[in-house]
Amino acid sequence: MSTTITIKRSTKALLEKLKGDESWDEFLIRLAIKESYERAKRALAKLREIPWVEEDTRLKLKLKE
Repeated sequence: MSTTITIKRSTKALLEKLKGDESWDEFLIRLAIKESYERAKRALAKLREIPWVEEDTRLKLKLKE
């Protein structure tokens, strides 16, 4: 199944340069995975900043020092 999304021409031009030879599906999946990874990374960084996180909790979350 395919669908259409409406974006500005300038946005499409920028995205086309970034996607290169990838299909739109491959490109957008890669972007979504990268964004998910970055969000998880930021969330872990915030968890590491919590001063009351004890060693036991750090081990359960597999957080590094």
